[in-house]
Amino acid sequence: MEKSTNKDLYFTHDHEWIDFQGILAYTGICNFKLLGFKEIDAITFTEPLGFRKQGEVIATIQYRDYTIEAHMPVDGKVLKVNKKLLTGDKHMLLHHPENKGWIALVLPSQPYERIGLLQSQQYHTNAH
Repeated sequence: MEKSTNKDLYFTHDHEWIDFQGILAYTGICNFKLLGFKEIDAITFTEPLGFRKQGEVIATIQYRDYTIEAHMPVDGKVLKVNKKLLTGDKHMLLHHPENKGWIALVLPSQPYERIGLLQSQQYHTNAH
């Protein structure tokens, strides 16, 4: 399954994004969170599949001695992680973090709920 260009896209205050695709959603991290990263040394998924609460860490990304965390933007079940980041081009995260560099495909507990999430304009105005 490949992420579509549907734009039911929302952001967190911690620079993650979630792109709702009906009852499923792709999630990842924003360009802003990757500032300073010249490359990706490692991506580690934290027990990748199963239920996660909003704010729980789903992956850590490492470059030299700098580590950032990708958090679950909503309560829900992680169905799939982006295996291309593990087995293929992990630098896809740097080049396409808000598209092909998605972190996980999730099944939100409340797929039509947007509480605590920012719309694109709100995020780009307030989050930086």
